[in-house]
Amino acid sequence: QTLLRKPPRLPAMNPYIDEDLSTLGEHVRRFAEGRVAPGFLERDQSRVLERGLMREMGQLGFIAPELPEAFGGQGMGSLAAGVIHEEIARADLSISYINLLASLNGQILSHHGKPEVVSPWLAKLTQGEALFAIALTEPRGGSDAANLQLRVERDGDHYVINGEKTSISAADQADAIIVFGRTGKPDSGAHGVTALLVPADVPGLTRSRFNCHGQRAIGRGSLFFENVRIPVDHRLGDENKGFVQVMQGFDFSRALIGLQVLAVARVALEETWAYVAQREAFGKPLSAFQGVTHPLADFETQVTAARLLCLQTLWLKDKGAPHSSEAAMCKWWGPKLAYDAVHQCLLMFGHGGYDRGPMEQRLRDILGFQIGDGTAQIMKTIVARAKAGRNAVPN
Repeated sequence: QTLLRKPPRLPAMNPYIDEDLSTLGEHVRRFAEGRVAPGFLERDQSRVLERGLMREMGQLGFIAPELPEAFGGQGMGSLAAGVIHEEIARADLSISYINLLASLNGQILSHHGKPEVVSPWLAKLTQGEALFAIALTEPRGGSDAANLQLRVERDGDHYVINGEKTSISAADQADAIIVFGRTGKPDSGAHGVTALLVPADVPGLTRSRFNCHGQRAIGRGSLFFENVRIPVDHRLGDENKGFVQVMQGFDFSRALIGLQVLAVARVALEETWAYVAQREAFGKPLSAFQGVTHPLADFETQVTAARLLCLQTLWLKDKGAPHSSEAAMCKWWGPKLAYDAVHQCLLMFGHGGYDRGPMEQRLRDILGFQIGDGTAQIMKTIVARAKAGRNAVPN
């Protein structure tokens, strides 16, 4: 992957990114350009997530840096995680999934797991020695996330799991999985769900992989549980309260997803501005035509604004302030805006963009986030409830 011009230095005057975070971003960008970007296209074809690259990221402290040092992190805060995340995503969105899954799962494990059980796993996670998946979606539906059918039944000192999860990121590559299942009555909704830490090598667990349109290096697939036995001390949070307790961590990942896809849009815009400035038509550079530059200016404006919203959301999280509504905005707006921006960039390159290459792969990779991790409709409902009240927006 060859950029048409050197990316600009990260701005130090951003209100959420101080000089230290800017320097961190430059450090990560050098790594991403040298180690992540060169394999971008190849990984899409091979569908192989390079474990050696993941270990390098862990050794450099790029995975879940927001975790406390006691759990293998660096206690750097959510904004630092976001700065790292977007720089890796610039080079390859699929590889940045390592950061996304680590931050989401790491927060759940550190907040809700028994230290003696989760600490060894967290050490592996932050060092890039273990990849985690999170299993919530089931075949009968994803948006109605609390209406789970996978059964989790107590049997002495163990839970026994039976059922299926689907559309799970890294399903066939994960070393451990956070699994949500129903321990309460079938009609108990969110208040009958329990979360468990499940090592991927347990007897009775089988996995499959889909042939997805994008994000192919990380992949998605299904998990099948047949009398899988997990010790009770692997429970995360309280029995029957896993959904209510653990799902709070998704506000963090939604802001990270916004930064992730917008980073892809930003690098696409950088390349397109350079291209239209040097490509000529009718004796002039393409940039001389307002029909070319004005759409790019529109997206440059919106992407800049959306990125600031994502950074503000992480800033609010670091301050311990409410941020669920802002996180939902990041999740619905970011993927749609990034997709539309990259689509416009692809068109500017003509067939050079449509042909197999960085631009069309970026478009495929981003599209998945309009489906997974919460649809736009669900995110807008979260925003509506925050503004009008839950009773006024019941469904």
